[in-house]
Amino acid sequence: MAKSGALDLATGIGGKIQKTEVESAVDQYEKYHSDFGGDEEARKTNYSDMVNKYYDLATSFYEFGWGESFHFAPRWKGESLRESIKRHEHFLALQLCLRRGMKVLDVGCGIGGPLREIARFSSVSITGLNNNEYQITRGTELNRLVGLDGSCSFVKADFMRMPFPDNNFDAIYAIEATCHAPDALGCYKEIFRVLKPGQCFAAYEWCMTEHYNPKNESHKKVKAEIEIGDGLPDIRSTNQCLDALKQAGFEVIWEKDLAIDSPLPWYLPLDTRHFSLSSFRLTTLGRLITRTMVKTLEFVGLAPQGSVRVSSFLEKAAEGLLEGGRKEIFTPMYFFLVRKPVLDS
Repeated sequence: MAKSGALDLATGIGGKIQKTEVESAVDQYEKYHSDFGGDEEARKTNYSDMVNKYYDLATSFYEFGWGESFHFAPRWKGESLRESIKRHEHFLALQLCLRRGMKVLDVGCGIGGPLREIARFSSVSITGLNNNEYQITRGTELNRLVGLDGSCSFVKADFMRMPFPDNNFDAIYAIEATCHAPDALGCYKEIFRVLKPGQCFAAYEWCMTEHYNPKNESHKKVKAEIEIGDGLPDIRSTNQCLDALKQAGFEVIWEKDLAIDSPLPWYLPLDTRHFSLSSFRLTTLGRLITRTMVKTLEFVGLAPQGSVRVSSFLEKAAEGLLEGGRKEIFTPMYFFLVRKPVLDS
């Protein structure tokens, strides 16, 4: 169901932003980041605007190159990228013991790729929470196309201020999404609030690992490239996330960086030295074709001015992610399963 054609990519760039204002939006987005004079505090203060601009600008590229599920996964030999992504989603569903009749929340659901896969796999109703109108519009259409519009829905809201009553959901998960939160503790507290006592929250978090050295200039460069290329206010360490979960009131059942034991590197799809038919658009040749196509579409006016710049900072993100993975200073799959105590003090 993912958009796959050049015209789909071109018409989607900018999301809900007026096409004549895309280049201006790129200017505003870039200014949040250190390479353009921005700083962490500005990104955290204006996180909602920054993240919304990012996903309006980048979603069409994501869907074109990656599919409907915008996340990484551990990968086995002989397994396609899509197969590994589905297995990663099923793993999370199994950890939460999802079953028919449960009311589930997907925090930061994107266009709903994982939501649809998990709903079919576990026979549950899922609400996708997202603060980006373009992604919700796209996800709603994809739900309708596969017949899940009756059981799965989207709510437009900020996950730092959820419009749900206390003790409302039987299970909650987040897949590479709460990394956009300006404050992990505040985000986890909101999740804790809307989760029923005795129930679980599971997530894959983007984190800097224990190998990251904030005084190492090459490490700092990698971190900055990931932040600008992926709309992040900051990237927290695994320990910072774990501490925030405990402070929010959760009991930690288990946690682990799943990248450590992955048979194949999670960043393999981004490695331009690796050729793969299943992820051709991410290879060196695939990126060259996409880059040339976007330049042509922008030149002839089918894609808005600024499209090439979006493509460029997304390629820079890929370089940062690849280098972060090789140096083992970054992981996109710090997994944790935590529980809200039955007696909430």
